[in-house]
Amino acid sequence: MEKALLQVGLAMLSLAPPFVAGAVARADEPPKMNTQVPQEESASQRVVEQPPTEIPRLEPPPPVAPPAAAVAPQPAANRAPSEPSTGVRPAPAVEVEPLAPAPSTSAPAAPSTLTWNGITLYGVIDVGIAHLSHGAPPSSTYGPSVPYIVQSYSNRAITTAAANGLGQSKLGLSGSEPLGTPKLKAVFKLETGFQPISGRLTDGPRSLVDNNGRAASEKITAGDSSRAGQLLQGAAYVGLASIAGTLTFGRQGSLMADDLMKYDPQLQALAFSPIGYSGTSGGLGATEDKILDQCAKYVLSLGPVRVAGLYQFGNSGYLPGGSESVDLGLEVAGLSLDFLWGRVHGAIVAASLTAAQNASAPGTLAATVSDNTAYAAMVRYAMQRLKIYGGYQRMTYANPKDPLPSGTVTIGDCVLSNVNNTAYGIHKVLQYTWAGVRVSITPSLDASAAYYYFRQNSYNANGCSDDSAASCSGSYHVASLVADYKLPWYFDVYAGVNYSRAVDGMAAGFLNDHNWTTMAGLRFAF
Repeated sequence: MEKALLQVGLAMLSLAPPFVAGAVARADEPPKMNTQVPQEESASQRVVEQPPTEIPRLEPPPPVAPPAAAVAPQPAANRAPSEPSTGVRPAPAVEVEPLAPAPSTSAPAAPSTLTWNGITLYGVIDVGIAHLSHGAPPSSTYGPSVPYIVQSYSNRAITTAAANGLGQSKLGLSGSEPLGTPKLKAVFKLETGFQPISGRLTDGPRSLVDNNGRAASEKITAGDSSRAGQLLQGAAYVGLASIAGTLTFGRQGSLMADDLMKYDPQLQALAFSPIGYSGTSGGLGATEDKILDQCAKYVLSLGPVRVAGLYQFGNSGYLPGGSESVDLGLEVAGLSLDFLWGRVHGAIVAASLTAAQNASAPGTLAATVSDNTAYAAMVRYAMQRLKIYGGYQRMTYANPKDPLPSGTVTIGDCVLSNVNNTAYGIHKVLQYTWAGVRVSITPSLDASAAYYYFRQNSYNANGCSDDSAASCSGSYHVASLVADYKLPWYFDVYAGVNYSRAVDGMAAGFLNDHNWTTMAGLRFAF
């Protein structure tokens, strides 16, 4: 009987496929181990699932009829462990290396940045609903979209979709690449701004053109801006960074604009900060100079001390006229201080044309030209959950040393048809003061409160202090409260209120001298 069973086994082996026979031949070899360690993907890499390796199916050999006296063997898988062996040795199973487990698709962790090979994609989309007691219809191109703080054309109560309550919606690329050593890197940044409620590029001068020839009671929201429809209006620069500092060239923000992001208690929120709504402070007197073309910037940190300098290349009698500024900062045990001095040559403040001006030069703008000098001192003190802010800035406007002719082209290719080079025979002095606090109520919830006070002297020959002319002395007040709640992933929701009021010369020509703004919004930032 044993001889018969042995003959049956040999017959089965002779009929088996070659790979089964090979497996039997290796039955006494130790099993192979999968020594490949699955590589963990970084947060910024996209997981691409590969199809599983197809494993060939082993077809069972054709059955061989045993002798009549033999008992047909049961497959090992169907035989209880206690059942006796039939004496036929079954072919061992082919061992297959296990596949690496597929990445889990449940609750993936959000990547901190969208970075690939040192290049980071970033952006912000900010939309909401706002009610203004004295507002104006929204603009499809002006950054704030509605007059969150009272303007001369604030002509009606309005509830509307609004944009950029906490900051300008934007899309950009930034990069940092080591140049042979980690201590020396090439850096760059490209950024544009857009209006999420219209889909258009942000363009302040275009909004002014839209108001040409209109009476104040019929105007829509508009204002001058350094964002003038350029493809890369937010930034377009390249440079080098090392332990000796960072040097960059191209279109980039002013040093004062950099400081305001740190020292403004409302973090430059367009709906709740007048020094965020308008670029006058960041541009040292003219909003078009908050972001500068053709400039070089150098920043160096030495322990607690930071020094920075900016120089804009300019040409006398042309735009840009040039700019220079320096900044000294200090960080000590939660206390931050910055002191800045700067000057702008041939600064432009653009405005819409009157009906008569528009009839003779449609599609152009009016402008007031000045040489501006400014200095500022700013402070911030950070404790565990509380930050306290304060700042003071003084800007002096003088007639330009190099007047600009009518027909000059400013940023965004806007033509200036009505140019005033003699507005400041008596120097205008504009002073900004602000203070505020931010508190982290919980890790997800922040609240902030701020007060801003502006004052100008009378630069009118009669020394007026009423609202008979914009050159009379006057003041401007803004107070705001904001709560911001961070949701999972990249979202946060916010709500806030601000009150603004213009007085005397700073209210000259205004239809209404005050405004209440309440706004709730949603921001997506990545």
